[in-house]
Amino acid sequence: MSWFQKTITLPSKRRGCHLITHEIERQIPELREYKIGMANVFLKHTSASLCLNENADPDVRVDMEMGLNNIVPETLPYVHDAEGSDDMPAHLKCAIIGTSLNIPVTSGRLNLGTWQGIYLCEHRNHASARTVVVTIQGQKK
Repeated sequence: MSWFQKTITLPSKRRGCHLITHEIERQIPELREYKIGMANVFLKHTSASLCLNENADPDVRVDMEMGLNNIVPETLPYVHDAEGSDDMPAHLKCAIIGTSLNIPVTSGRLNLGTWQGIYLCEHRNHASARTVVVTIQGQKK
């Protein structure tokens, strides 16, 4: 059994849901060394989140952002606004969606469903780069 861990940086993105599967795979070429295992993808932030969702139709990402904005309105009189009016709504969306994914690794690849991709859901209007820790446990080839 082998362990691997790497911290990667995702460039800043505009508010919305962004497909980042290929970016993670590009920055973790060591994934190809694993025959079988589990990859944990962990986002080190509280105003963005990670989820698995549709990887083919970009309209899904637009609708995800719209749906999240309807679930967590930005117009409530939030007390916490230290970093702006989108601060507390971003924390709420992060709490709902989460910051960690566990994905099986098979034959050197993330074993995602045909229509699944990893989303970075950016909940801030003016976000900075995001830090992700990828930890892989498994059997190497």
